[in-house]
Amino acid sequence: MLHMTKQKQFMEKTVVVWLGAMLCCALWGSAFPCIKIGYRLFEIPSDAVATQILFAGLRFTLAGVIALLIGSALNRKWLIPKKGSGPKIVKLCMLQTVVQYLFFYVGLAHTSGVRASIIEGVNVFIAILVASLVFHQEALTARKIIGSIIGFAGVVLVNLTGDAGVGGFQLLGDGCIVLSTVAYAFSSVYLKRYSKEEDPVVLSGWQFVQGGLIMIVCGLLFGGRLETVSLSGIAMLVYLAVVSAVAYSLWGMLLKYNPISRVAVFGFMNPVFGVILSAIFLQEAGSLGVMCIISLVLVCGGIYIVNRGDEKAA
Repeated sequence: MLHMTKQKQFMEKTVVVWLGAMLCCALWGSAFPCIKIGYRLFEIPSDAVATQILFAGLRFTLAGVIALLIGSALNRKWLIPKKGSGPKIVKLCMLQTVVQYLFFYVGLAHTSGVRASIIEGVNVFIAILVASLVFHQEALTARKIIGSIIGFAGVVLVNLTGDAGVGGFQLLGDGCIVLSTVAYAFSSVYLKRYSKEEDPVVLSGWQFVQGGLIMIVCGLLFGGRLETVSLSGIAMLVYLAVVSAVAYSLWGMLLKYNPISRVAVFGFMNPVFGVILSAIFLQEAGSLGVMCIISLVLVCGGIYIVNRGDEKAA
């Protein structure tokens, strides 16, 4: 009991929330260019939906195994779900892995990394609205609304940078990314709810394994095949698995001990990291310059406003 109290006090510290959430966002931001690079290394074309699903399934199955191994080593015992946890894990795996990443991987194959990064920023606002208005887990205060709007303004401003604002809305690309953000919002709420009684690492690890296996089976049944396999491709797949294992486990720990709005608002940093890293590694944005700096200021301002009340209480 004393250990749990100390862990709770530690995870509620403002500096821990900020650094932990920023690390998660940096890892997730790196996934945007790395997935597209992975497509190139495995020679997966944009219209090979079944192979994209297979690729995603391999990533998340491996991510779940890594998360469970690391968690078991840290806890000095195997992380086995408690009796009655099965339905919770299934619901999470369908929302957080299967539905979210089915749309995400297909969408990313049909739009740029920069554009996908920006659209994903919508998930923060949706997560706060869902938690407040649908599940009534916390109050939707004026501070949260203002902070979210300011942060989203930064996301919109990034859209004016480079090629991100070029081209109209594409249903198969941009539309799928939007649907993935809705699935993410609901999965965050359920993860918060279930983490009150469950270890978030157990939830994340097992839902990744289950969701990944479902996607592998679906990919294979629909004809997905990885025809080109190289050492660099495998290395990229392992990195993407580590991104999910580390980021989602840490994010789950933060959600367990903090209000969703206090953690979710950092999701506005995902598109910033995604845009910058896509610009560097995919050369999708000609210039980040002043617009990116202004957007970063807006995003950080939104994060500060949403967290200001919590800092006083921490």
